[in-house]
Amino acid sequence: MFVDSHAHLFFKDFHSDFDDVINRARDAGVRYIINPGTDIETSRESVALAEKYDLIYACVGFHPHDAAKANDHALEEIEVLSRHPKVVGIGEIGLDYHYNFSEPEQQQDIFARQIEIAQRRNLPIVIHSREAEHDTLRIVEEKMKRVPSWRTLPDGRPAPKGVFHCFPGDSAMAQMVIDWGFFISIPGPVTFGSKPNKPNSMVEVVSKIPIEHILLETDSPYLAPAPNRGKRNEPSNIPHIARKIAELQGRSVEEVGRVSSSGVKKLFGVGT
Repeated sequence: MFVDSHAHLFFKDFHSDFDDVINRARDAGVRYIINPGTDIETSRESVALAEKYDLIYACVGFHPHDAAKANDHALEEIEVLSRHPKVVGIGEIGLDYHYNFSEPEQQQDIFARQIEIAQRRNLPIVIHSREAEHDTLRIVEEKMKRVPSWRTLPDGRPAPKGVFHCFPGDSAMAQMVIDWGFFISIPGPVTFGSKPNKPNSMVEVVSKIPIEHILLETDSPYLAPAPNRGKRNEPSNIPHIARKIAELQGRSVEEVGRVSSSGVKKLFGVGT
């Protein structure tokens, strides 16, 4: 059994063969798919897909690329959508300074405000960070300190606060966010190998971080793993990622699937 902890199934890439994509995922052993929105429209679509398909669960939020569209009214709707029974987190949120489709200051403001939504709702967050790790970590740490009760279970025990998707850092950063109560999720590029002048940082991270803190993701339709690199990605490719992680960890694919699925249960409450 596998869980794809991060896929964008509302994109037009899937419109022509959606049911085939879902059937291939089931055939590959994917039991659940977490489907984060990237703006208000795709957050609505994510909720609609979650209502229609039993294996899909939604997250709602504004991706940093779309931070410029996140006005007060839109953020209020994100909070309303977060009350849907199949919405399990706030995301995909964060910072991206690679393209700067939205100004960095605006990204930071919208990221911080969406963490506040998650804290009011006691929901986990799905974080995107690209070439912005210093500010991402700073904002997350500030918000955690202001609301130390965030992600506390009814019996008082702490619950995981979120996941750094498509993990962007090294093993030291991974250990830091794990200590804060976050998972890291690993997509297809872990299967790409390394070049002499450019080591694969995901390989280094997976080799050093306990499997209990790692989730699997495709980031569909992007980042297809080998041997499908360059093609449209979809949840049925999760076993390729699991096999690479199993190789790096010296474990069986079955154990990687079981432990990472347990992590999704702890984080999002999805699964058995």
